[in-house]
Amino acid sequence: MWFANFFVAGSMTMVLPFISLYIETYGNFSASYVQNWSGWIFGITFVTALIFSPIWGRVGDKYGRKRILMISAAGLGLSVLLMGFATSVWQLFLLRLFMGIFTGFIPISQAFISTQTPKNIAGRVLGTLQTGSITGSLMGPLLGGAFADMFGYAATFKWTSISILLSGILVFFGVKEVIMKFADEKEEKSSYSSKEVLSHIMQRPVLLVVMLISMLVQVAHFSVQPILSLYVSDLHGAANIALFSGMAFSAAGLGNLLMARRWGRLGDRIGYIKIVIFLLFMAGIVYFPAAFVTNIWQLIIIRFLLGISIGGLVPVRIAYIRQEAPLSIQGEVLGYNTSLRFAGNIIGPALGGVISGFYGFSGVFFVTSGLLIISGVIMLVAWYRSEYAGRKGHSRALSSYRG
Repeated sequence: MWFANFFVAGSMTMVLPFISLYIETYGNFSASYVQNWSGWIFGITFVTALIFSPIWGRVGDKYGRKRILMISAAGLGLSVLLMGFATSVWQLFLLRLFMGIFTGFIPISQAFISTQTPKNIAGRVLGTLQTGSITGSLMGPLLGGAFADMFGYAATFKWTSISILLSGILVFFGVKEVIMKFADEKEEKSSYSSKEVLSHIMQRPVLLVVMLISMLVQVAHFSVQPILSLYVSDLHGAANIALFSGMAFSAAGLGNLLMARRWGRLGDRIGYIKIVIFLLFMAGIVYFPAAFVTNIWQLIIIRFLLGISIGGLVPVRIAYIRQEAPLSIQGEVLGYNTSLRFAGNIIGPALGGVISGFYGFSGVFFVTSGLLIISGVIMLVAWYRSEYAGRKGHSRALSSYRG
């Protein structure tokens, strides 16, 4: 599963550094036109992904996740292949929309591993899995930038589709799904209605906030993605722009790779929510100086530090959900979490495109930093209230018993 995640993540990120540059090949467009369309084309994939994630999660809970992984790989591969033949902005837009139906490979694989992992080591195991997608995300932009410079944008899409289809083959031959039952699991029903799943989430305020924070983090992180290559061009110039854009994208992946498993292991030991709160504040503080950089290497260093600070957010959040949700609804709960993340992926690029169009690139980084810090404050308040209410309720019960 690690290698499958590696291929999918790498393939999905190979084209990210030059989507805005690919749009420019369709005609003589203004800078604001390209920036706005970059945001919409980047984000439209997540509109359909938002709708389909809980559906795939529920189907996976009922019929098995291996089949869903193979369907996802096939759909992704086909859509990316067709993007290499697109000749207009609207064709690229519609293909990215279609792609969103199947953009659930990595979240589904996380649910797959989550249901086969004991709670007390979930952070470490999911952190290890995360390194597969991170390594792919790290190498993808670099390879994509290099291929685009050597072979052109359209050819890079076609090569990318082959890597995605390869991941489906790896799942088919190399992954076996078994029904797990752990000694530390409480007795539970074999199936739940969607209403019961939503009720389970709503009755746990910290779990609900963790899922909502997933959206805010994605809004902050993805607001920068579609305009990053344009920012790199502004800082560095047009020479080897695809390659340097890939380096800027990959710098965050390198920091993420170095720390994902360590944050997961630390979360297993001291608590997942504490790590989430710390990382949100750290990420917000680290990203603020990106608005003031004057050369490409300063931006790359800041992106690397951002990767270190957010390296544990995904596995630690999923490990917490693993802790709070029964095994038989893991897929659907993670599906809702993924939908919220995709909602952030939709809002973020559009927001980044609009802000950069009106206030310049620096404005995007100010908003990104602010959203991450606000997310940290919300998470801290929710966690404190839950902990305080729990201690207060326990004290009252103890006093009543003694009385």
